[in-house]
Amino acid sequence: MLPIDQVQLHFNPATLAILNVILGLVMFGIALDLKTSDFRTAFKSPKGLLLATIGHHIVFPAMTYVLIWIINPIPSIALGMILVSSCPAGHLSNFLTHLSRGNTALSVSASAVSTALAIVMTPLNFNFWGNLSPVTHDLMRTISLDPLVMLKDIVILLGLPLVIGMWVSHQFPAFAARAQKPMKIFSMVVFSLFVVGALAANFQHFMKYIQFVVVVVFIHNGLALVTGFSLSTLLGLNERDRRAVTFEMGIQNSGLGLILIFNLFDGLGGMAIITAWWGIWHIVSGLTLALFWSKRDPRKYPRFAHKHH
Repeated sequence: MLPIDQVQLHFNPATLAILNVILGLVMFGIALDLKTSDFRTAFKSPKGLLLATIGHHIVFPAMTYVLIWIINPIPSIALGMILVSSCPAGHLSNFLTHLSRGNTALSVSASAVSTALAIVMTPLNFNFWGNLSPVTHDLMRTISLDPLVMLKDIVILLGLPLVIGMWVSHQFPAFAARAQKPMKIFSMVVFSLFVVGALAANFQHFMKYIQFVVVVVFIHNGLALVTGFSLSTLLGLNERDRRAVTFEMGIQNSGLGLILIFNLFDGLGGMAIITAWWGIWHIVSGLTLALFWSKRDPRKYPRFAHKHH
């Protein structure tokens, strides 16, 4: 069995080009759902928005660095963890917040801010933590990734569709309203198929190395969810905001992570396997938590009652 760092997962260029287009369409669909009023609403409760943003782009990557230092995984798995923690919030977080009876407006605006900031923060975080960590430092040098190349990819994959989608939503509100639901369903289905496809195409590698990543992803994702909930509780957010912040921190855009791995890192084994498994696991953990919360009325929590009496 080859060491996982020497395994390269395969995705042919044509499939990759199609996936890039699909990710663009997914981002366009998300942007159709965004209005400037969403941002204005969120800025009325800036504490939640600020915590979700800082938690996602600063706390979680730093926490990932500490976790790597503690568990000392093999370099490509560690680099995959850093990449996942550098990605923006997954669009699934809005659906899960809604399902859990959390503050969906806060979730949508936090995801939008997180995605807009990711254009700069994803390459910045990845390069900073990847080079700082002794586990991944040498691997970063062999990859010799130019942060500007990653920035260009993210601008094309995230930035352009986001701007176009918001423009269309503003100019053609009736079309945007009709297209929102089909685009949401389309994006959920496509991302699920993408992760399954990435696994199926490389199933023999995945089965060989899965034991290296299951526990790591379980701890990594669990820490993100627990930190989101704990920080929002410490800062005195109400229960609906706490639920939104928890999902904003614990759900990552692993589809973007996978596309970056195949575009920029030649499908490096440990990175791709951990990111693909994140894509599956955070759906499982997120849905479990959302269903648990959906049975519990947020208004019955004392802090919520106190703020909204």
